[in-house]
Amino acid sequence: MNVRRARVADLFAMQNCNLSCLPENYQMKYYLYHALSWPQSQYIAEDRPGHLVGYVMSKMEEEYDEKFDYPHGHITSLSVLRSHRKLGMAKRLMNMAQGAMQDSYGAAYASLHVRKSNNAAISLYHNTLGFEEFEIEKGYYADKEDAIDMRKKFRSDVDFNKKKQSKKKK
Repeated sequence: MNVRRARVADLFAMQNCNLSCLPENYQMKYYLYHALSWPQSQYIAEDRPGHLVGYVMSKMEEEYDEKFDYPHGHITSLSVLRSHRKLGMAKRLMNMAQGAMQDSYGAAYASLHVRKSNNAAISLYHNTLGFEEFEIEKGYYADKEDAIDMRKKFRSDVDFNKKKQSKKKK
């Protein structure tokens, strides 16, 4: 298996992978926006040249988190074809994206949302990748299912319990 940085030519295959695996789907302009805005943090997995079997799409938040004063990345979408699951592809893709968030963009942590009912993904994120539950977002998905907002620290100085101080106007 080969994991490499995604190219614009991979976007249709990424979208097809998403459509076959996930209930949340995106228009092509959303994939293009990610590829052009944060090219270092988009990765695909191939089982042979030109045959995509998984991808991760991530971004940097444009502004600091409203609760904390740290730059951070966000995993927008992770998908691996059923035929290629349990082979470590999701872990490899996530590790590549997280490394790019830190090295290329200076992210202090990564966040993601996962359906509250998706036990397999929750296990992957928590047990394998070290993400922690931050909060529940009620009715987050289009079908009104709750999402778990999960986060992973990249730096030891990140404290999710300490809210940033509001800046007083002079």
